[in-house]
Amino acid sequence: MSETAAIADIEVRKLRHDPLELLARAVQPVLWLLVFGQVMARARAIPTGGLPYLDFLTPGILAQSTLFVSIFYGIAVIWERDLGILHTFLVSPASRAALVSGKALSAGVRALAQGVIVYVLAAALGVHLRTGLAPLLGVVVILVLGAAVFVTFSLVIACWVRTRERFMGIGQILTLPMFFASNAIYPISLMPGWLRAVAHVNPLSYQTDALRSLMLPHGQSAFGLGTDIAVLAGAVVLLAAAGARLYPRVTR
Repeated sequence: MSETAAIADIEVRKLRHDPLELLARAVQPVLWLLVFGQVMARARAIPTGGLPYLDFLTPGILAQSTLFVSIFYGIAVIWERDLGILHTFLVSPASRAALVSGKALSAGVRALAQGVIVYVLAAALGVHLRTGLAPLLGVVVILVLGAAVFVTFSLVIACWVRTRERFMGIGQILTLPMFFASNAIYPISLMPGWLRAVAHVNPLSYQTDALRSLMLPHGQSAFGLGTDIAVLAGAVVLLAAAGARLYPRVTR
């Protein structure tokens, strides 16, 4: 088994033996769909191009769950340094690229678990979902890619700030603006011009767009599914390379 797969396997075993964290992380998407989604659906205040609002919202909340599951992975690197584990990793035969990709893949496992929760809840609320093999496999790919983007981004931040306090502060500053400056809960067309520009460089917008086109029977991709995948994959490559290069910086 490769180093990347081994790290992901550790994550799977953690979740199997301690599912409480997954249940705790399920609270946020549940509240967004049960409370915000149903209220806004009744208000009919947000135009969604003919889609029922809960249908429109569900892929965005799944993308948001991926962001929130993944973005604080960087703090684990700081904890590993403080516990002396990181030095062991860095002197082991495993390459730094394998260590970074292993963390990205393990976050993908968590994102998939969130996906199961969101699908079950959405089905219970009457959201119209595609359930064919091809769209479901596409959703799996997009969830793993999105998780990899946000994990590698968080690792780069952790390598620069190097303290838990700074990382938590920056993480809090980044997550909500990334969420609200995306198409997760409203179309980009409703945004003012300056916010549209931000949304078009926000990877969460491309993950949401891809999920919307794959999950919904009549979901339309604003950017094109190929563009969505290319942007996410390109971001993963760039951020993973930066994370692997900066990884030893955490120990200084």
